[in-house]
Amino acid sequence: MKHILFASCAVLALATTSYAAEKEFPAKLVSHAILPANTIIPAPSDAPEHLKTSAKFTTADRKRAEGLGTVPGKDGVRLTGLSMPFNGQPMQGFSGIKAMADGSFWSLSDNGFGSKLNSSDAMLMLHHLKFDWDAGKVNALETVFLSDPDMKAPFPIVLEGSSKRYLTGADFDVESIQPVADGFWVGEEFGPYILKFTRDGKLTDVIATKAGDIDVKSPDHPTLALPGNPTQKMPAFNLKRSGGYEGMALSKDGSKLYGLLEGPLYTADGQVEKTEDGSTGLRIIELDTAKKEWTGRTWLYPLAEGGEAIGDFNMLDDSTALVIERDNGAGTADKACADPKKPEANCFAVPSKVKRIYKIEFNDANVGKAARKIGYIDLLKISDPDNKKRQGGGNGYYDMPFVTIENVDRVDATHIIVGNDNNLPFSAGRALDKADDNEFVLLEVKDLLDAK
Repeated sequence: MKHILFASCAVLALATTSYAAEKEFPAKLVSHAILPANTIIPAPSDAPEHLKTSAKFTTADRKRAEGLGTVPGKDGVRLTGLSMPFNGQPMQGFSGIKAMADGSFWSLSDNGFGSKLNSSDAMLMLHHLKFDWDAGKVNALETVFLSDPDMKAPFPIVLEGSSKRYLTGADFDVESIQPVADGFWVGEEFGPYILKFTRDGKLTDVIATKAGDIDVKSPDHPTLALPGNPTQKMPAFNLKRSGGYEGMALSKDGSKLYGLLEGPLYTADGQVEKTEDGSTGLRIIELDTAKKEWTGRTWLYPLAEGGEAIGDFNMLDDSTALVIERDNGAGTADKACADPKKPEANCFAVPSKVKRIYKIEFNDANVGKAARKIGYIDLLKISDPDNKKRQGGGNGYYDMPFVTIENVDRVDATHIIVGNDNNLPFSAGRALDKADDNEFVLLEVKDLLDAK
């Protein structure tokens, strides 16, 4: 493993790509739709009693919370105004979106409440959405609950002995989606794995990740376990927790999937992969969809200064794509805490600084090298001359100061859709004391989409 990782980094370091100054393009708010944070839906009628309520195990000691609404949601030290457990399943955490030809969209809810340990009662689901932009509403046409009736998961799931075998946020952390004719491709973070589901949500394939010759594993990989005693060596993994497939794009002909890791791979000596110019690089890994095998081809997505992760990824054509890049800040600088190491309830500890959507290019010519960043829009200063915003922003502008913005796709030749993951009930970036809603916006970004 050590030699493979070093060799991989050496190849990437030899890349001859040169990086021009990143160009910023304008963005204009066209429409704004909101799904309220506290949108709770019932579990399916055939789901076990365990899933009829959710967020029962979210306290630090993981003890079961017996009473509904007895555990307050917090963003650090700030209360968010919502409490757990919930009577039903939250329709929250939208993490990945795909525009369909009929004007609808597919999205998905991620693992549940932030970790494998606290999400065993969070159901995994996909959502077919339609936006009423005039009314500012998000309508769910259909919700598909994911399950594993044919025992395709290569490990015991939470509901192993049940008849329907619904999947939960302790089984997989689903973060990206690509609808296809026979179902859905889904990228997840615990393995990380690429998953395939039928149109009605049944798991058919679980594909472990291989980046070239590297077997990619996060600390939540099901084959890893703590050693039997403290003197033994810890198991090896090369990807940080929550560093898996936050983005996953599909080639225009459907023959290839491109999984984009949220975090960088680590070498055996604890160093992260870098591009030629010294930027932290995130792997883009190519999968042959017909063979359901990795092709061995990879690229690096170079993070900008201040960028810490990606949020979503969709192709524009055969070689260009949109990527959300972000830091881990939330809230606005005008309400920043005086000392981020001493956060208080009336301020944002670490305000948002980098929330962008990049257009990138990767192709045969730069395999094994860094993708080319063509330019970006800044989601913290979106022009709003017609006052289309329904909340947030200020005079003449709209902003998205959320810790996680995880939905982007092109809608037509001049517009894109963008949405946040509200991490219910833990994220409060729009206001100091209120859980973030799920906000979706239609943006006019012709210059970015036309940029070469």
